[in-house]
Amino acid sequence: LWTLTAIVTIKYVLFLLRADNEGEGGTLSLLALLLKKGTKYPVLMFFAGVLGAALFIGDAMITPALSVLSAVEGLKLVAPALHDYVLPISVVIILLLFAVQSRGTGAVSVFFGPITLVWFLVMAAAGVAHIGDDLAILSAFNPLNAIGFLWNAGLIGFIVLGAIFLTVTGAEALYADLGHFGRHSIQAAWFAVVFPALALNYLGQGALVLSHPDAISNPFFLMFPNWALLPMVILATAATIIASQSVITGAFSLIRQAIHLGFLPRFEICYTSETQTGQIYLPLVNTILLTGVLALMLMFGSSEALAPAYGVSITGAMVIDTILAFEFVRRQWGWPALTAIAVLLPLFSLELVFLGANLLKVHHGGYVPILIAGTLIRIMW
Repeated sequence: LWTLTAIVTIKYVLFLLRADNEGEGGTLSLLALLLKKGTKYPVLMFFAGVLGAALFIGDAMITPALSVLSAVEGLKLVAPALHDYVLPISVVIILLLFAVQSRGTGAVSVFFGPITLVWFLVMAAAGVAHIGDDLAILSAFNPLNAIGFLWNAGLIGFIVLGAIFLTVTGAEALYADLGHFGRHSIQAAWFAVVFPALALNYLGQGALVLSHPDAISNPFFLMFPNWALLPMVILATAATIIASQSVITGAFSLIRQAIHLGFLPRFEICYTSETQTGQIYLPLVNTILLTGVLALMLMFGSSEALAPAYGVSITGAMVIDTILAFEFVRRQWGWPALTAIAVLLPLFSLELVFLGANLLKVHHGGYVPILIAGTLIRIMW
């Protein structure tokens, strides 16, 4: 709850969404604004911006692979005999997802919007149904419990942070997708639907595990009765496809910005809307992302094996966003250095802790996004 509040709500939804470059968001938008306005540290800002962008592209390959695999694996709860079909089904879904990219965000969202709304409403309802299992879960609203846990748990608490970070996946994509949807739409959706639904669902899962410890094996799907498992697996799969869509469109926006800044060679850019310049499709980038996603799925084979690879790239990108934001608020908004430090240092410290926790997973697969990012940095340099 407090990770969602600090990182997504405060940093991204309320703060960084206001730092746009003519409607575009993302790490390279911040860098472009700094280069326009002038900065005392152009070389440092350049390397920070390029590193953040490269890490995000690494995330854009891992997120679809991990999300779709984890959702389809819910089939094993419905019919254990389908275990061997999880990977082939996931590959087919990914192929279809990338095949529809050329139709554009607007066309795809006609179907994705209503499905996403149903998904969050169902998650909220499931959470509400289980909060009563153990009302002690409501103590999660007290931030002292979060601080106390980290203070007393030692190394275990540090490792747990690496898993907790999965709750804020997509925050960087939310910012990168600013040009596709607009700030007010994103803020309205977050506060009216997404944040309440996530909070209620996490509280419900926590209460379920407190009252039935054996539910720790799969607390999300075990919130639902047996008859609802198959519909929920289908809905979860649809939702993860949409989550994957967000990082793909974010990657398109980021690559276009890199081209405009001269960091990448020119690629074909197709505009998919007559009225929204932010809605674009890059055929070559789409093919590269598809190849990377399929390679990861076939290499790792399951979400459990791939999960350690997740987190390193996105935490690194978030730390860099905060560094760029510090320079941005001083140059663009005229904040005094002390004010900028007071606002951003707590977020920066929290993200450094998350980064450290995720770096523990480097030898378990976390090296993958680092290799991807390293390749992109070399190309941009």
